[in-house]
Amino acid sequence: MNRTDRLYALVEELRAVSPRPRSATWLARRFEVSTRTVERDISSLQGAGVPIWAEPGRTGGYVVDRARTLPPVNLTPAEAVAMAVALHRLGGSPFAPAAGAALRKLVAVMPPEAAAEAHRLAGRVHLVGDGPGTPVPAAVADAVAAGRVLRLRYADRGGADSARDVEPLAYLGNSVHWYLVAWCRLRDGLRCFRTDRIVSVHPLAEPVTRELRPGDLDVPVDRVRPLTLV
Repeated sequence: MNRTDRLYALVEELRAVSPRPRSATWLARRFEVSTRTVERDISSLQGAGVPIWAEPGRTGGYVVDRARTLPPVNLTPAEAVAMAVALHRLGGSPFAPAAGAALRKLVAVMPPEAAAEAHRLAGRVHLVGDGPGTPVPAAVADAVAAGRVLRLRYADRGGADSARDVEPLAYLGNSVHWYLVAWCRLRDGLRCFRTDRIVSVHPLAEPVTRELRPGDLDVPVDRVRPLTLV
């Protein structure tokens, strides 16, 4: 978690338990940082005008005034893309224009760097039809954004599995399934891996260096819609 996300999360954690306090030690364990980092973060929030104060004593800690704070509206890039995927399903409904307008408003208030990353990630999601409803393994869901090579065990339609290293490039979804579009080093070519057939996945430290080019997907152009945030 980067510092900006942690600052928002700190406020939300304190809001959730207000008026009870949270100690610096508890917050440090929660966010996997040092107590000194928590103290610096709290100081920064106080300097920005967030109404946080310290309560002394053995059961004391930091408290935020819930009545004088609002939950943040900023989305992470992945959250913005998740909303766009969900809103895609509203296409053709009476609420589709309103849903699109709501997403544009949320993206407009994102920090420029986060908004740019959200647009980049959205550009790597391609949908055919109404989009799928099948689940995607967490490590696979993070693969394209993380930009790291994956080591997969993948089962074919007959149930036989094989191990391979792949470079994740994009997601493709149809009305039934999600697919991970990746460069397969075993086959030395671009492949689409149905996510419910991925038996196991292990992210490697090696970064992905390839990019998916226009025309790489073997799907008629008029059937594929790239995901957008506008």
